[in-house]
Amino acid sequence: MPKFVVAAVFAIAVLVHADAARAVPTDYRIRVGDTLSVTVYGDATLTQPAVRVLPGGIISMPLAGDVKIAGLTPLDASSAIAASLSRYLRAPKVTVAVTTPGTVDVLVLGNVKTPGKYSLAPESRLTDAIAAAGGLGVTDGPLPSARLQSVDGRIAEVSLHKLLQQGDVTLNYPLQNEMTIYVISPLPLNIQVWGAVDHPGDVLLHEGDRLMAAIARAGASSGSNPDLNHVQVRRVQEDGTTKTVTVNIYEVLKSKDTSRDIPLEKGDRKSTRLNSSHIT
Repeated sequence: MPKFVVAAVFAIAVLVHADAARAVPTDYRIRVGDTLSVTVYGDATLTQPAVRVLPGGIISMPLAGDVKIAGLTPLDASSAIAASLSRYLRAPKVTVAVTTPGTVDVLVLGNVKTPGKYSLAPESRLTDAIAAAGGLGVTDGPLPSARLQSVDGRIAEVSLHKLLQQGDVTLNYPLQNEMTIYVISPLPLNIQVWGAVDHPGDVLLHEGDRLMAAIARAGASSGSNPDLNHVQVRRVQEDGTTKTVTVNIYEVLKSKDTSRDIPLEKGDRKSTRLNSSHIT
């Protein structure tokens, strides 16, 4: 083969190796499933162009044996392999490059359409995991929060309302391998609605739903002759006493200020009641 052809092939090989090394940031932490290129300078028999990080976070190399490198940066992994080889070689020089990052395996549970375990591309984020699980389940009120738990036990809680509806991309956390994501499901509430409504009795709502949702479920047509100026909510407190609050739903509707509508919480304990002053 002519010399210039050999030189060209060598240059292409160097470029490919350089591109692989740039595929991940320098502070990238090696994970199980990654494929590495391990170069031992001056010894082609020890050089491994494609070695996979096995379960347990180890790679297996001639002379060096099993070396645990999961969680290390490529630079630190180079030092760890060189230290293992130093028992047989004098001052070995080792370079580790991540050629193919492994997939990120996450478990998505809770209020999503298809809970389960998913393998996602490297550098995936929270929204990718939710999308893989088919999106969020049914929500009647504000979007729920998501709880992210990493393998080491650290937990972060993310407001999906801020992330998805308000567009706060700083909450779109990067995923870690073997992370568990739990989208919090709203607790069901059985609310008792009485008085001038079409269907008095128990109404099924969810934690965070508001008073107007209870009225809408029970029905307040003109035929029932409701007095929306005087809607009474009775709530059992923690000490067992009952607190009564009167709400002018008509004014809330007219002002379009939904923050004036009372949220119905699990502390209501089926004790919230709606009464109309037109009922005798």
